[in-house]
Amino acid sequence: MLKIALATLALSGPALADCAGTSGPCEIASGTYNIRLPEGYNTQTPVVIFLHGYGGSGKGTIRSKKIADPILKRGYALIAPNAIKPKGARASSWNFHPSYDRGRNEAAFFKQVFDDAVKRFGLNPKQVLLAGFSIGGSMVSYVACNNPENFTAFAPVSGSFWRPHPTKCTAPVKLFHTHGWSDTVVPLEGRHINERFIQGDVFYALDLWRKTNLCAQPRPDKISRKGSFMRRKWQSCARGSALEFALFPGGHTVPKGWADMVLDWYENLPETVVQK
Repeated sequence: MLKIALATLALSGPALADCAGTSGPCEIASGTYNIRLPEGYNTQTPVVIFLHGYGGSGKGTIRSKKIADPILKRGYALIAPNAIKPKGARASSWNFHPSYDRGRNEAAFFKQVFDDAVKRFGLNPKQVLLAGFSIGGSMVSYVACNNPENFTAFAPVSGSFWRPHPTKCTAPVKLFHTHGWSDTVVPLEGRHINERFIQGDVFYALDLWRKTNLCAQPRPDKISRKGSFMRRKWQSCARGSALEFALFPGGHTVPKGWADMVLDWYENLPETVVQK
């Protein structure tokens, strides 16, 4: 009964920025996170961890109708960690760039956030999708490359590696990258931010993911289109891996329908059974 009561509070308007009904975000030693829980959640409830973009917040993420509403409706808990705003910085951002250390080990932080939420709310410890937008998507890509064992699957949207590109990743992954054809903030080919920071090439990233997943061919095994999403899927790859790429005609955004598309993909992954 207590869990159901907390879930009801989490879904009500005033409690959206709370730690599922308590005052303020959830706190752990390495940072904070916001969370929303679906009605009737239990030990089988799967989790989506979503990383906000530059200057964003966990509070903003759990209030997003495009992100939060479809995830909760499908019975997932939504966890939204908060990036740190370093002293002198203009806004909060993830410590994602391999040549720029802002102090916190973000991969370890995300795992600590997940472990805390599982213990605190009794969620499923084996079903977690790590997703993120823009720099949050870049952060997801680096975690997938360097720490794939921490999460079930990965779904960056409108964000990828930066230059210098990584030359190899740790192990095959389950990953679905989504990007806007008209994105000018994070163009598919990347862009110079300044002399030090240069965004990476999404097509290079896809080639690296194909090599990491031991795919037999550069070409996709399946090409499809549903609604505004043009999708390319690689299937002749390492057992248990998965790789898909979706383009949409818009710019730098989380497109409408993204959450349902990615969760459909997640629930049909090889060797993955989602119970809710």
